[in-house]
Amino acid sequence: MTTDNAATGADFEEHRQRMFGIAYRMLGSAHEAEDVVQDAWLRWNGADREPIAHPGAWLAKVVTRLCLNRLTSARARREEYVGPWLPEPVLTGDGTLGPLDSAERRDGVSMALLVLLERLTPKERAVYVLREAFGYGHREIAGLLDVTEANSRQLHRRAAERVDSPRPRFPPDPERWRGLVETFMSAARDGDLARLESLLATDVRYVSDGGGVVGAARRPILGRENVARFLVGALRKFVGEEAVAFAEVNGAPALVFGEVAVFLPEFENGLVSGARVVVNPEKLVFLRRQLSHSGRLPGPGW
Repeated sequence: MTTDNAATGADFEEHRQRMFGIAYRMLGSAHEAEDVVQDAWLRWNGADREPIAHPGAWLAKVVTRLCLNRLTSARARREEYVGPWLPEPVLTGDGTLGPLDSAERRDGVSMALLVLLERLTPKERAVYVLREAFGYGHREIAGLLDVTEANSRQLHRRAAERVDSPRPRFPPDPERWRGLVETFMSAARDGDLARLESLLATDVRYVSDGGGVVGAARRPILGRENVARFLVGALRKFVGEEAVAFAEVNGAPALVFGEVAVFLPEFENGLVSGARVVVNPEKLVFLRRQLSHSGRLPGPGW
């Protein structure tokens, strides 16, 4: 690599994490985010960089516009998706999505928020992500999206009205959370329906994403009794066949079952109020690669 090429690569690498973070939050897909970053590299490598005063802004604009193009086709694909759609889970204890050192930043990559962002138009989503997750001003966003500053403010206002940003039910203290999960898992593994039901909120909601590739509930399961019966079968299977580890996934405590499932329970007042489970193997490719790089299942990273 020549000196110029080395500088070109260094400038790009300096902004890689931010580019991936923008793309993942925009698309809800780690592998598509990687594709976008690769496409951005091709454009960067072939661009005349003499007039580019601020590489970070130039690359952010390229990534955002690539994501906008992908979101149009993604909407059509998700209408045909088999069963509930959930974002691809990402281990975040290693800083993959940037620093998550506040509740707001953790909320910004949560499964709950990424699902809510599906309600937005592509441009609303772009403005919301750039403003809320990365702190861009409306003048900067206007430049990135080729809209007016007033239009950026309007798009952000509409997005904020349509997205009721989730907040943690309680701060994810690792010891309290681990104790709740261990009790919950023990009841499910033992098939103790009465005990399991006592750990579930009345209006508990269970959502699983198998994408039609592997067996999973094709509709959300609602209510204490229904969820308890389903969990006994599902969790006993996973617990019996796969190593289980605690991990930080999308900024929240989660359980990783080997390389085949990610389970994100939510608690409120000591009860399980909801759970999201990703078992579609196509959505676990990025996470499996994260695991292979670490050489082991992760411990608590929160």
